[in-house]
Amino acid sequence: MIAKERIEEIIAGNLKEDMFLVDVTVSPSNSIHVEMDAMGGLTIDHCVEMSRHIESCLDREEEDYSLEVSSPGIDQYFKVNLQYRRNLGRQLQVTTLQGEEWKGKLLEAGVEGIVLEAEVTEQAEKGKKKQKMLKAMPLNYSDIKKAKVIISFK
Repeated sequence: MIAKERIEEIIAGNLKEDMFLVDVTVSPSNSIHVEMDAMGGLTIDHCVEMSRHIESCLDREEEDYSLEVSSPGIDQYFKVNLQYRRNLGRQLQVTTLQGEEWKGKLLEAGVEGIVLEAEVTEQAEKGKKKQKMLKAMPLNYSDIKKAKVIISFK
């Protein structure tokens, strides 16, 4: 079986400046799936180039394999922190480890975590009824169970 670490090393040596690796999976039957992305967007040409690079470093005579290189699907949960930076300004759905679910605009993505502008219901003043308001919610990456972009067709 081809080692996942070997594929990661091959990829690391050929990533362009704004590109990053999201995930690599290798099945027992040597079906290799590579997910990568780029801050400026990933093109089919980027995927083809990486696929050819990986193929040039592997020998089918030594060990047969199948290879697929793609960007992560827009409906997939984030796997690496760089995906947050890539999606600044977009609407996210975030679930915390405590089970809280937040939806809002991604304002910041730093080293330790994110800031999400979410709509919350709070009591504005004592004695008045609760109202919905936008609030900046800082969340550490370590507190996030899963997050993904909210797809909108507006």
